[in-house]
Amino acid sequence: MTSTGASAQHLRDLARLRRVRDRIDREYAQPLDVEALARDAHMSAGHLSREFRQAYGESPYAYLMTRRIERAMALLRRGDLSVTDVCFAVGCSSLGTFSTRFTELVGVVGVPPSVYRRDAASATSGMPACVAKQVTRPIRNREARSASRK
Repeated sequence: MTSTGASAQHLRDLARLRRVRDRIDREYAQPLDVEALARDAHMSAGHLSREFRQAYGESPYAYLMTRRIERAMALLRRGDLSVTDVCFAVGCSSLGTFSTRFTELVGVVGVPPSVYRRDAASATSGMPACVAKQVTRPIRNREARSASRK
């Protein structure tokens, strides 16, 4: 393959990866798995995972869980839903997995969803929603590692 052909293929692959990422952003609450995402992108699951990680710094599954946790944080800040209701509303099927991943992503020391729900409403009161979302954004593992090295 010529360098022009390789470059064109690389651009097509990046466009497919963007479509996968956009689909995850749109359909985070739906049952999504890497195999289905890969099939729709006309890639193998392994190839999609490798390419996605190279392009975005994390696996498709990690990206999906981060989106779900971000949405869960917003729902928990509202305070009108239980942790279990939020878990299922964002597309998680296991309360244990949801709680574990939530605790890993939220805060430096990790905050379980029940504590976050109790404390978050008062911590962001008076803030516009867009500011609250930015301030309370989950810390991905790679970002946490970078911050701890500083």
